[in-house]
Amino acid sequence: MPKCSVMALSGGMDSTGLLMHLLADDHEVHALSYDYGQKHRLELDRAKANVAYLASHDIHVSHKIIDLQSAMSPFYSALTTDDYEVPEGHYEEDQMKQTVVPNRNAIFSSILYGYALSIALKRNWEVKIALGVHSGDHAIYPDCRPEFYGALENAFQIGNYSSEKVSFYLPYIGGNKETILKDAEKCLDRLGLDFNTVFANTNTSYDPDDMGRSSGKSGADVERILAFHAVGRADPVPYVKPWPEVLQDAINTERKYKEKI
Repeated sequence: MPKCSVMALSGGMDSTGLLMHLLADDHEVHALSYDYGQKHRLELDRAKANVAYLASHDIHVSHKIIDLQSAMSPFYSALTTDDYEVPEGHYEEDQMKQTVVPNRNAIFSSILYGYALSIALKRNWEVKIALGVHSGDHAIYPDCRPEFYGALENAFQIGNYSSEKVSFYLPYIGGNKETILKDAEKCLDRLGLDFNTVFANTNTSYDPDDMGRSSGKSGADVERILAFHAVGRADPVPYVKPWPEVLQDAINTERKYKEKI
């Protein structure tokens, strides 16, 4: 039976790494991106750019963008509410809880499940729902934790016929962004793709400027910068400052956070 996965492709580095992981493992991939009114909507353009890059190398991914703006516009979060500023600092500091979007991953996963089950029924295949959640998210985002997905999968199985055909696949749940980058290096080499091109076509920043440059100061930025440094690479996305300065700022943020705990 062919390998088939439905995945959430945000356009960030985690889901992009997951996409390369699935393709390197010969999965047929059906990717959904969500436009939910996020301030960093740039990530959707970056997702489309990577799908186009893959197509230029004869690697084809089914990609759909789901419009959830009207459904999620009442949700209160620093990521979606105009007069609510994105906080700066370390990713695990308490103020980063302001970047939680209420019930976001439950909504996304519900749509993914319906899509995966539809493919499974149509083709009589087993289909995986692949997500790039990892342990670095656990402290701040309760909807990225293993117990959340265990409970969610159980609920979906109870609420659907033929649910034995669909299961969650969370390959990075015990890892972190460094884990994802190391895995991506191997997978991209296997696929014959350029690492810097792929990750330049991503966005992790919650507050990119009008030129698409990352501030380097949001918690998500800091986590990403330190992950690239840990694998011995400069991040290929543009920042408002040169990489050496951005890196030093992230190292200082990490140091100050550790001094406080």
